[in-house]
Amino acid sequence: MKAFVTTASAAALLLLATGGVSQGQPAADAPCAGQIHANPGFEHGTTGWTAGPRIVVFGDATRPAHTGHAYAAFAGLDVTRGDLLRTTVTVPANCDLTVRFWVRTTTTETSRGDYLNVGMAVTGIPPKTRFSLAFDGGAQWRQYSMSTGTATTERTATVSFVASETAGNGATAFDVDDATFTLS
Repeated sequence: MKAFVTTASAAALLLLATGGVSQGQPAADAPCAGQIHANPGFEHGTTGWTAGPRIVVFGDATRPAHTGHAYAAFAGLDVTRGDLLRTTVTVPANCDLTVRFWVRTTTTETSRGDYLNVGMAVTGIPPKTRFSLAFDGGAQWRQYSMSTGTATTERTATVSFVASETAGNGATAFDVDDATFTLS
């Protein structure tokens, strides 16, 4: 009987020390943590993205991706046209979404005429262009970042990359890679 009391006492102390009985289920991920886009680096083509007909996803040994082997290219053709690449994600209540992406610009342009406008539209907030990048962005990958802020309700966030090119002023190609969507 004494052994039973000692074992029962030890079990009671263990319950008090750990705060209860384990149910054998793994702890759920916090709702405001982690990367939420399934294809941030375009490694699976345009899966998870809406892409215009001139958006090309490829890897090129002479122009490598920022990471991995693929990136989205708004190919510069020195013609008047526009291209669109966008995606929509759900932002849980009380979470902030930070979008980080890398852009590289290759150009023969000598004056501003070709642009890559990056915008974000969040439920309840008017759409806004966050970045307007031109030919002078540079041939090296550069990182940009934008955030939604928090709200007490679930929202959607649509991120758009819109390239605009004007004919006769030189060709500009904008490459986008590693567009991460991280909750905090």
